[in-house]
Amino acid sequence: MHISTLQIILITVYAFIAINDSLISNTLTQPVIAGMISGLIMGDLTTGLMVGGTLQLMRLGIAAFGGASVPDYFTGAVLGTAFAVISGKGAEYGIGLAVPVSLLMLQLDVAARFCNVFLLHRIDKAIDHLHIKRIPKLVLSGSIFWGLSRAIPIFIMLILGDAAVIALTDNMPEWLMTGLKTAGGVLPVVGIAILLRYLPVKQFVPYLLLGFFLAAYLNIPMMGVSIIGVIAAMFVFKRDTTKEVATTTVSGNQDFEGGFDGDE
Repeated sequence: MHISTLQIILITVYAFIAINDSLISNTLTQPVIAGMISGLIMGDLTTGLMVGGTLQLMRLGIAAFGGASVPDYFTGAVLGTAFAVISGKGAEYGIGLAVPVSLLMLQLDVAARFCNVFLLHRIDKAIDHLHIKRIPKLVLSGSIFWGLSRAIPIFIMLILGDAAVIALTDNMPEWLMTGLKTAGGVLPVVGIAILLRYLPVKQFVPYLLLGFFLAAYLNIPMMGVSIIGVIAAMFVFKRDTTKEVATTTVSGNQDFEGGFDGDE
């Protein structure tokens, strides 16, 4: 499949808007959303959801605290989906390709943050000289550098990708293609393992085993397992709420008399 000019423009504009949205709601940059929207633009929603959903699992245990930079799974989801559709190799290939792209964009994220330092110095000078009206313009102009930090690399990769990616995949050794597919299958497990590390798994081991049994041995789809999980969560919530109400009632009905041990 060949990517059209309109598709390149739409994905680039989406990348510019989404990365600026990350400063407000951090919704459009979620890998599953990025994969879905990129898949819609590329005309293959299923592949987009598979690539984005897998990268979302990898991102669950990672957060950028204190301005730290983390792998850019947003860009990985966008380009992984686009290249998976262009090459026709499927979601596994896109996932395997998205990981090195995410790590590469980690370095560009640092560069984007560095570019805004220039604007911060300009803002400091405006404050020193009491140029109040210039400050909002300088602050808002920072979104331009931030948006271009993702829009430009994605635009360049998509321009090169139409011919370069197809040529690369056609001449790629079988062992490398197998490695990418294997990595694409293993990486979701890593993301889930990181997530489970921070969840109270020991308290709910029976439910964990039940979900594994339903999916592995009864071949129940993930939607069915999720519904059963919601039902289990409702039972646990009702049980805990009932215990809390009973404890409160018992504590409230205790009749304490005066003195020591009720001797007055």
